[in-house]
Amino acid sequence: MIIDGIDVWVVNVPYRSAFVSSFEVRRGTTRTVVRLRTDTGLVGWGETMHGDPVAALTRKLFDTYRGRSPYDVEAVAAELAMVPFFYGYLGYAALAGLEMACHDLMAKAAGQPLHRLIGGGMTDRIALTYVLTPPEDTGAATADAIADEAADAVTRGYRALKLKGSHDPAIDLGYLEAIRERLPDLALRVDPNGHWPLARTLQYARRIEELRLEYLEDPCPDLATMAQVRERVRVPLCTNMCVVRFEDVVPAIELGAVDVVHGDVFKWGGIAPTKRLAGICATTGWGMNLHSGGELGLATAAHLQVAAATPQISYPIDTVYYLFEDDILSSTLPIVDGELAVPDGPGLGVEPDLDKLAHFASLHSEQGDLLL
Repeated sequence: MIIDGIDVWVVNVPYRSAFVSSFEVRRGTTRTVVRLRTDTGLVGWGETMHGDPVAALTRKLFDTYRGRSPYDVEAVAAELAMVPFFYGYLGYAALAGLEMACHDLMAKAAGQPLHRLIGGGMTDRIALTYVLTPPEDTGAATADAIADEAADAVTRGYRALKLKGSHDPAIDLGYLEAIRERLPDLALRVDPNGHWPLARTLQYARRIEELRLEYLEDPCPDLATMAQVRERVRVPLCTNMCVVRFEDVVPAIELGAVDVVHGDVFKWGGIAPTKRLAGICATTGWGMNLHSGGELGLATAAHLQVAAATPQISYPIDTVYYLFEDDILSSTLPIVDGELAVPDGPGLGVEPDLDKLAHFASLHSEQGDLLL
């Protein structure tokens, strides 16, 4: 089986409601979708972060895959090892989409769901984190309304909740305290995306500790300030901003900056690197979870396959899949009791709908990339 062709789409898929964080308001996601074709007629699908720049780089990198077996993923990765050095996140994203399509091909050729090729399935269902964002008009947000939404999520089976934070820890702590009062046993997290000033974070140390957070995610934007928070605030610290490549691991250990690391197939450059990160977490004693960057059905299926085969991923994983109006799959993956089933068909276990791909690609042509 030899790879002999590629097709690339860039799609925009709207959210039902705005996704609000400390640095942006997003009304949908832009993703790059890849189809690798082979001389046997088998096709492999990949989906990754970002839009036009990643799509262009994906087409360029395909020259290294052309004429190769999809089983050559490690050899190709070694040849392309400098891509992230020159292209940063865009490089990781392009590599991830291509590598994911190769994994889909390998598992389809074996007639097995992907998780059986990367460690075996330990579970057939993956628990999800409900990601709660304040209203777009922050002046209209009330602690009671935030707590009401959290309570509604719990009634629908979610067992963990993450609040997207703001620039102001006092506001965020008010929301969290209302949630905690209403839901004393809920696994609760907050993610300000590095926007809490260090001095104010330390000022509110007691209030943070009293919330009994499962973890505090990226209160500050770098390892040095994260280490100061971890030293003075008795709450586990999580990151998907400060440990984002393997070069960050040793500094994080030396500084004692984190307790939990968020992996991400698309930010880390693929399924194989994400599994390597899991091994590091096992060695260091770090917890591990999966970050969400607005994955559609293909990428969500990939995260489910990885989570099912990786014991280090022990938390309900992040997702915003429930926000989408539609999907590039023929039907959306059903969330039941705050969980998604691990697809059990060959490969990723899901296939895109070509008509939907065309529709959402035309939407991207009208709107451009939905990014900062």
